[in-house]
Amino acid sequence: MFRRIAAVILSVVLLSPGWLSLTGLTLPIALVPLLWLSSSYGDSRRDWWRVFGWAALTFALWNISTIWWIWGATPVGPVAATLASTFLNMIAFMVYHTISKKAHTALAYTALVSSWIATEYWYTVGEFSWPWLILGNGFSHDVWAVQWYEYTGVFGGSLWVLVANLLFFEVWKHRRNRAKYIAAGVWLAVPMLFSLVLWHKWGQPVEEESVTVSVMQPNVDCYDKFHGDEQRQVDNILDLLDDVPAHTDLIILPETALPGYYWEPSLSYRAFGGRAAVWDTLATRLAARHPGAMLVTGTNVVRRYESGTQTSTARKNRLDGSYYDIYNSAVGIDSAAHWQIHRKGRLVIGVEKTPLPWLFEQLEFLVIDLGGTLGQIGVGKSGTTFTHQGVTFSPAICYEGLYGDFYGDFVRHGAELMTIISNDGWWGDTPGYRHLFTISRLRAIEHRRAIARAANTGRSGFISARGDIEGPTLGWEERGVLTRSVPRHTTMTFYTRYGDYIGRIAQLVMLLSLLYYVAYRAKKKNYLVD
Repeated sequence: MFRRIAAVILSVVLLSPGWLSLTGLTLPIALVPLLWLSSSYGDSRRDWWRVFGWAALTFALWNISTIWWIWGATPVGPVAATLASTFLNMIAFMVYHTISKKAHTALAYTALVSSWIATEYWYTVGEFSWPWLILGNGFSHDVWAVQWYEYTGVFGGSLWVLVANLLFFEVWKHRRNRAKYIAAGVWLAVPMLFSLVLWHKWGQPVEEESVTVSVMQPNVDCYDKFHGDEQRQVDNILDLLDDVPAHTDLIILPETALPGYYWEPSLSYRAFGGRAAVWDTLATRLAARHPGAMLVTGTNVVRRYESGTQTSTARKNRLDGSYYDIYNSAVGIDSAAHWQIHRKGRLVIGVEKTPLPWLFEQLEFLVIDLGGTLGQIGVGKSGTTFTHQGVTFSPAICYEGLYGDFYGDFVRHGAELMTIISNDGWWGDTPGYRHLFTISRLRAIEHRRAIARAANTGRSGFISARGDIEGPTLGWEERGVLTRSVPRHTTMTFYTRYGDYIGRIAQLVMLLSLLYYVAYRAKKKNYLVD
C-alpha cells in the first residue's frame, strides 16, 4: 500500500512543475510510477477497480496542484475543471490498463498514446473545452527544447512525452537490457538536439520589416472595473497614452479595457445609454499625438437582429421584440475614426459560454461569476485580422491564445505579427496568469510570429518568434507602457498549414486499436489465438 501511495505522489510531483512556473522536463518520466502501479495488479475485475481508484486519485491531484488558483474566482471552477480533465485522462489510462492485461503490450502502448492524445484533442474541440493540461503545454518554460513545435504543435509534445514514458517504463522493467536504455535515451535526446539546432539557426527579419508596438497595462481591479467609475478608467487610458512614443504604429490595450457596451456597426451609441463620446475622444487624441497609429482595445459590442434573423446565442429585447448578441471584442481605431472589429471566437466555459444550455438553465446558480457579461454571449469567427498602414496583425483575445490551431487561423488569414489582449487578474497573484503568458511562447513557436501581449494586470510584454521573452515585462499590479520594435513574418510553418493533424490522426489510431482489441478478444474466446 505504501509503495502505491508513493507512486501516486511521485507521478503528481513529476507531472505538475510545468504549470507552476518551473519546468516541463520532468514530464518524460512522470507517468512511469503510474504505469508501474498498473502492472502491479492482475486482470481481475476487483484489481481493475483498484487501478481505477489509484489513477483517478493521481489525475485529480495533478489537476488540484496545478489549477487550484481558479478557486480565487469561484469554488465551482476547479471542481468542474478537475472532474472533466480527470474523466478524459481516465479514459485513456483505463483503456491502456484493460488492454495491457488482455492483449499484446504493443497494442496497449499504442492505445495509451493514441487515446491520450485523442482525448486531449477532444478537449480543444468539444463542448467542454479547457485545454490547460495538454501535456505539450508543460514546456512553455523550456522553449529551447521544443522549437520543433513549428512542425507538430503541442500535440507533438504530448506524443514525445507519452512515448518517452513508455520507453523509460521498459527500462524499469528490463534494467539489464542495454538496448532499452539506448532507445529511451535516443527518443528523449534527438528532439531536443533538433530543437537546439533550430534555436541557434533562427534568424530575425531585417529591421526594415518591423513595426513599433506599445502595450499598455492599466492595472484596474478586475472585480471593480465592471462596476466602478467608467470615466476614471477612460481617464486612466488617456493618461497612459501620454507615455506612448509619438512614432508608435500600434497601441495595444487589454481585454475589456474600455468599459461599457456599444451598438454595432458604428459604436456611436451605448447599448444601455446615450451617445458614446469616448470613441471620438480616442480618435481626437490619436490625431493630436499619434497620427500614424492604430489603437486596439478590448470592449463589449452589441449586435441587433430582427425577429427571425437572430443567432442561436441571441437574447430577446423585451422592449421591442428584437434580438441582440453581446460580443467580447477587440476594436481597432485610427486617428480618422475608422473601425475594425474582432469578436472573440473561443469562449470561457461558465463565464462566456453555457454548454448544454437546456441543463444549465436549471443549474444557473453554478455559473462562474468573474464580472462583466455572464452566461452565453455571441461567438465570433476565427481568423479576423486587422490591417494598418500595410501591416496585417491578429487581435486575439485571451482564451483564444490557448488553442494552437485556432490561433493559426489568424496567420492563415495573413497576420504578420500577433497581439493578444487579456484580463488576467481574476485569480490573484498565482501561477495562473504567469502560465497564461508563457503559453503564448508556444504559440509564437508554432506559427513563427512575434507576439505583443497586453494584460489588464498580470503580465504584459513581447515574445519573439523563437519564443524568447524580449525586454522587460510588466508584472502583477504594475501600471505602465512598454514599447518595442516587433518584426514581421510572412512565411507559414508546417503546423500553421496543417493544424492539429496529430490529434486527428490519434483519433483514427485509437479507433483502430480498439477494433483490433475487440477482434483479438473475440478470436481468443473462440480459441483461434494462443
